[in-house]
Amino acid sequence: MSTISAAAVQSLRARTGVSILACKEALEETGGDEEKAIELLRKRGISQAAKKAAREQKEGLVFMKEEGTKAAVLVMRCETDFVARDEGFQTLGKHLVGTLFDKGMDSAKTEAEKKVPELIQKLGENISIDDMHSVEAPIIGTYLHSNSKIGVIIGLDASSKEIARDIAMHSAALNPQYVHPEEVGMDVLEKEKEIWREQLKKEGKPEAMFDKIMMGKEKKFREENSIVKQQFVKDPSKSVEQHLGAAKITAYVRVAVI
Repeated sequence: MSTISAAAVQSLRARTGVSILACKEALEETGGDEEKAIELLRKRGISQAAKKAAREQKEGLVFMKEEGTKAAVLVMRCETDFVARDEGFQTLGKHLVGTLFDKGMDSAKTEAEKKVPELIQKLGENISIDDMHSVEAPIIGTYLHSNSKIGVIIGLDASSKEIARDIAMHSAALNPQYVHPEEVGMDVLEKEKEIWREQLKKEGKPEAMFDKIMMGKEKKFREENSIVKQQFVKDPSKSVEQHLGAAKITAYVRVAVI
């Protein structure tokens, strides 16, 4: 059997849109002849996935697995809610998140490259894995919304699973982008500052006051978008930071189908 180069596999994948594994197998079976490999894929019905690849995926589900001090989450997308409710779709999502949890990211990606094209052929829709995360921490808290459209993992260095889950539920509801205010990037702030400057001009504020006003706006923006400074959703009389006490957030993952 001839050795198939990575470049040959990528070339075939670009033309057909099917998985790396399927492309490699087809090339191996046809002695590296790309045209014959395409013909083989067509005979198997696999290359039809290429036609579906450009279609928009507005639906899907979040799949999650948690055990002990570890949790895994992934988003599997599709075109319609009908397919998201399909038993085969849900079975594959559970299988892939289990693989991610048990064997890690590389194994989950390899399994997805093999199984997703098969499901595309069966269900006739564009399906893809949008996001995958695996988290380990001394204390793990997870929250999967009832419609399986939002999933959150929180890792803490101490405290209890109940508090970690509280913070996960809070994050599902308020969608903070960061854990701490200092994590907000300068590129994000620059875009906001452009908006603030225009707003201040329209309000007729004197330019000499812009810097001072914008310092306050920046502080507020950083805090509003950071978990620890937000008002705790279950008790707005205190911040998340106060609810945590001495515990620190060591991991934060939030995924959603929107």
